[in-house]
Amino acid sequence: TFSELLAEYPGELVTTDSPNFVCTILPSHWRCNKTLPVPFKVLSLSDITDGTKVILTAGNDENSAAELRNAIATFKNQVARFNDLRFVGRSGRGKMLTVTITIVTEPVQYATYSHAIKVTVDGPREPR
Repeated sequence: TFSELLAEYPGELVTTDSPNFVCTILPSHWRCNKTLPVPFKVLSLSDITDGTKVILTAGNDENSAAELRNAIATFKNQVARFNDLRFVGRSGRGKMLTVTITIVTEPVQYATYSHAIKVTVDGPREPR
């Protein structure tokens, strides 16, 4: 259950718009093409066959298909772990990217992590 997962990963998970999937929290602001501080994971609250493919896409109204690297993973024991996921495409000044999680099952399942991350050239920095 979700509460059991929260206990296993305290402070690390966020809900998606799908009741069947949760994922790790992304930093609110990050530098483009930089390794994330923790690997991004998608966790299933329902049974998903090991080896099921998961594809991430990201975008917003300014950049509908932001470039991602290493955005495909497979489920193992209800967890899909993305090794070295990188946001290459930028979100735009003051804008956030929404991440769409596509689970390649029959039928295909989708989960959305809205306003997930702001990606800029220089990342977070001290105000001037």
